[in-house]
Amino acid sequence: MAGSYNRITLVGNLTRDPEIRYVDGGGKAVTKFALAVNRKSKAGDETMFIDIVAWDRLGEICNQYLKKGMSTLVEGRLVIRKYDDKDGNKRTAVEVVASDMQMLDSKGRGNGESGSSIGGGSRSSASGEPSSAGSLDEGAMEDEIPF
Repeated sequence: MAGSYNRITLVGNLTRDPEIRYVDGGGKAVTKFALAVNRKSKAGDETMFIDIVAWDRLGEICNQYLKKGMSTLVEGRLVIRKYDDKDGNKRTAVEVVASDMQMLDSKGRGNGESGSSIGGGSRSSASGEPSSAGSLDEGAMEDEIPF
């Protein structure tokens, strides 16, 4: 039996400016934004809007450098969470928890280089991101889910 593999790479444009929050009493940063990803098919163009979550230092970097409309590459893992909203209705959230991000254009933002990456290597990496889909602190973020 083969092992499991949960890895996703997306290239798209930000649909809005990133929003940052701090959980655990101001400790961990969590930044959320969405990418519009286009797919060409015989029937025409199809656009999907995919929610992205970046934790800790990567979340702070995304909040600082990314802006609405920027072309960005995001790598991470697909997460499907179930939760109850304020009214007690069961909800499902599908999102990508980012592990790497690369700015593909700057459009006069950030450090001014096209295709620039932020961080120590060729891409930014999140350290200390939650390791499982259920590790989001739902108690601390109950009022904020979903953005």
